[in-house]
Amino acid sequence: MKKSIAVVIFLLLSLASSAQAPFSGQAEISVITCGPYQGEVYSAFGHSAIRVRDPSTGEDLAFNYGTFTFDPAFYINFPRGDLFYKLGVYPYDRFRDAYISQNRYVHEQVLDLTDEQTQKVRTYLHRNALPENATYRYDYFYNNCATKVRDVFVVLFGDSIRFDGSYIKTDYTIRELTDSYLAEQPWGDLGIDICLGLPMDKKLAPFEYMFLPDYIESGFDHAKLNGRRIVKRKNIVYKSSPEPASFSLLHPWIVFNLFLFGAILLCYYDWKKKKLTKWFDAVLFFVVGLAGVLLVLLWTATDHQAAAKNLNLLWAVPFHVVAAVLLFRPRFYTFVAGYFMITGILSWFTLLLWFFLPQELNVFLIPFNIVLGIRAYTISRLLVPGKLVRS
Repeated sequence: MKKSIAVVIFLLLSLASSAQAPFSGQAEISVITCGPYQGEVYSAFGHSAIRVRDPSTGEDLAFNYGTFTFDPAFYINFPRGDLFYKLGVYPYDRFRDAYISQNRYVHEQVLDLTDEQTQKVRTYLHRNALPENATYRYDYFYNNCATKVRDVFVVLFGDSIRFDGSYIKTDYTIRELTDSYLAEQPWGDLGIDICLGLPMDKKLAPFEYMFLPDYIESGFDHAKLNGRRIVKRKNIVYKSSPEPASFSLLHPWIVFNLFLFGAILLCYYDWKKKKLTKWFDAVLFFVVGLAGVLLVLLWTATDHQAAAKNLNLLWAVPFHVVAAVLLFRPRFYTFVAGYFMITGILSWFTLLLWFFLPQELNVFLIPFNIVLGIRAYTISRLLVPGKLVRS
């Protein structure tokens, strides 16, 4: 706590003096790239920051646009899409050591800037770090801790800085790039793929790849300022040790296929006994319907722009909530049987078009959608119109 207060005091003093006290010839600005960490979904993408170092004054700070506070306001704002992050400032050694302690590589790109350019970056960062300026509206892909690092130099140097994206030979979408970092986070990957819609399937220009820290590093490697390469030298501060890939029996592919196997057995049992297991179907379709309600709210009632136009609504139909309740209302059996016949047709239609839709749906959900199809068909046939089928 005392160290944090000291950093804030140092920032205020240094900002006040920055206009009169130019950097020494030893001062340096660096872009810092930290490797991924599989302990959390958000850390699986790595991290970016800016280092300001001046040996003559003892200044050595990391400017980190990726800080946020878990407080009541965060939990209220997150579902609405009002995500606010802050520019945090730490002693560089503390910042570096935190990533090394998690076995995350740390790369430093020392930039080839004049004293005037270095001073300009330093002043901008110090002003940005003031309490009234530090908070910004976060966007997963267009205004995050990586793009903010790039945009510091875009804002300050304009057309003088050029990011040459010709080294990128792929035309990935946002979703494809995101998926490539979540191989060890299958449930996190699944959650993202369910909650975020068609905007995630936009093909990216090379400049837009830089929402990821790895591409911030490679972007600066291929950038020029006033016609000369902006990176003067690279330092491998820490090289991470290889870690074995994790495996869990609770992988969604295993879980959903076991669920499918159980549902097939249940369908066989229901057809043999001519009796519908309504409690199973009520829970299944009520939960799926709630998921659909959530997707609609994310699309229409929040500022999560990436959640718009979500084709997962082909299977997560909000009306399932009502249909699940009506399974226990005999006078609605004719309507419910017809509803689930349509649901079954929609499920099989979705499965047939799975790999042809403009939005990439997560393959882990294929067995789950088969369950929805076979149970919907079973309901439509065994919930005989006008006849009470005991549960």
